[in-house]
Amino acid sequence: MHRQDSHAKNRPLSLLFLNVTLRAPVSTCTDILLVEDQASDAELALHALRGLDLDRDVTLVRDGAEALDFLFARGAYSDRDPDDLPRFVLLDLKLPKVDGLQVLEAIRADERTRDLPVVVLTSSKEACDVERCYDRGANSYVVKPVDFDQFTDAIQDIGRYWLARNVIRDR
Repeated sequence: MHRQDSHAKNRPLSLLFLNVTLRAPVSTCTDILLVEDQASDAELALHALRGLDLDRDVTLVRDGAEALDFLFARGAYSDRDPDDLPRFVLLDLKLPKVDGLQVLEAIRADERTRDLPVVVLTSSKEACDVERCYDRGANSYVVKPVDFDQFTDAIQDIGRYWLARNVIRDR
């Protein structure tokens, strides 16, 4: 669908009404940090969020280490303002480099991100995964529906709640 050239790593990619950033631009904050390593799941989530027509920015990162670099303004994101946190994180559990539970633990362990809403979006229905996520401070745990329409509805419900209905406290 989109061709990526050698300069595309640091440029935002706009998809209809939703801006998706493959690598965070230096001065732009984001509304949603989507942490998803599976391209098909990421594309479905982005498609669902586009359907909300809320004109929100989404930053997509492909592994747990990149998520932490983004949140804490390290590595490729060192020029990003660490105070510009997303409205919420949509976090897969099974990630390369650093798994979702470790990302969640790091978010809750740091004073700057302790109150950042984290919605775990995963294919795991295992009771132990649910328990571990809530024990580590997840705000919500959603099992990815297999059906396209149900997946779209679930992502849109999450987006509507955290972006339009939920009131966040000043940071």
